[in-house]
Amino acid sequence: MDVQYHEEYVRNPRGVQLFTCGWLPASSSPKALVFLCHGYGMECSVFMRACGFKLAAAGYGVFGIDYEGHGKSMGARCYIQKFDRLVADCDRFFKSICDMEEYRSKSRFLYGESMGGAVALLLHRRDPAFWDGAVLVAPMCKISEKVKPHPVVVTLLTQVEELIPTWKIVPTKDVIDSAFKDPLKREHIRRNKLIYQDNPRLKTALELLRTSMDVEDSLAEVSMPFFILHGEADTVTDPEVSRALYDRAASADKTIKLYPGMWHGLTAGEPDDNVELIFADIVAWLNKRSHHRKPEHGGRVGSAPSEPARYQRRPVSGGSGMDSPVSIPRRRGGFLCGQCRM
Repeated sequence: MDVQYHEEYVRNPRGVQLFTCGWLPASSSPKALVFLCHGYGMECSVFMRACGFKLAAAGYGVFGIDYEGHGKSMGARCYIQKFDRLVADCDRFFKSICDMEEYRSKSRFLYGESMGGAVALLLHRRDPAFWDGAVLVAPMCKISEKVKPHPVVVTLLTQVEELIPTWKIVPTKDVIDSAFKDPLKREHIRRNKLIYQDNPRLKTALELLRTSMDVEDSLAEVSMPFFILHGEADTVTDPEVSRALYDRAASADKTIKLYPGMWHGLTAGEPDDNVELIFADIVAWLNKRSHHRKPEHGGRVGSAPSEPARYQRRPVSGGSGMDSPVSIPRRRGGFLCGQCRM
C-alpha cells in the first residue's frame, strides 16, 4: 500500500515550536489511528520513520510529535523541566487529531517506545476511557532494582537541581551501543544528529527517575488494552519491568511477548527479519482491536480541550527525503491538527 507523509510545526501554550508528522494510507481512509510516543533523546521523522511507514502501509493513520527539546522541536536539547508538560503537549496534539470530523469514528491507539511507554501510560491516566489501547515497546514504567540509585545520591542531587538544572553531569553508559544490535543500523543511528547523544542533564535525569517511580506506583490503575513487546536481552530497560506492568495492571485485555536474544531497539536496531516479526505482531494485535467508534455526545471527542486558544501551525517543506505531502481533508485550513484547541 502506498503511503503519504507530511510534516508540520505547531506551537504549544508556552510558545515553543514543536515538530509534528504523519503517515497515511494513500488510497483509503485509515482503519484506525496510532499516535507515536518516542523515547528519550529520540525523534519521529527519521528514527520512527520505519514505524510510521509500516503501520500506514498496514492501513493505519500514524501521527507523531517531537517532544520539546527533542528532534526538530525547539527548546534546550533534551532538557525536561517538567515531565507533565511533555505529556500535556502530546495530549493536546493527539486529541486535536481525534477531534477532526473524519477521524471521530476511528479507534485510537497509543504507541510508546522506552520513555515513550511512560508517556503513553500517563496519557491513559489523564483520560482512562479515551484510548482504545496501547502498544508498549520496551516501556519505561518502573526503575529496575538493578539500577535504582541509592536514596542518599538522589537526595544530594535534588538539593542542587535548581542551581544547576541543565548541567550535563549525570554519568551514563552509551545507550546506542547497548540498545541497537545490528552494527550498520547502530552506526546509522549514531550519525543521526537529531538524536541526543550527550550525558543527561541533571533535572532531566531526576524527572525521569520521579516519573518512573510515579508510573510504577500506579501500574494497578492501568485499565486499557495493551500489548507489551520486550527483548529478553535488553540491558537498557529490564524485561522484569514489563512483567511487573503485565502482572499489576487491571486491564482485562493485556498481552506480553518477550523475544529471546533481542535487544532494546526492537523496531530500529534488530536485523531486518526480527523487525519484520515485531511489526507483524503489532499489526496483528491492532487489527483485532480496530473498530468503528461511536462519536461522543455533541460529535466532539470526549476530553478534547475546549479553550479558544489554538496551536499556531506552519508546514515544513521537504528535507526528510520523503515523497509528496499527505493530502488530509482539512478543517478551516488545518492540516494534521485541525483546530488544535488548547
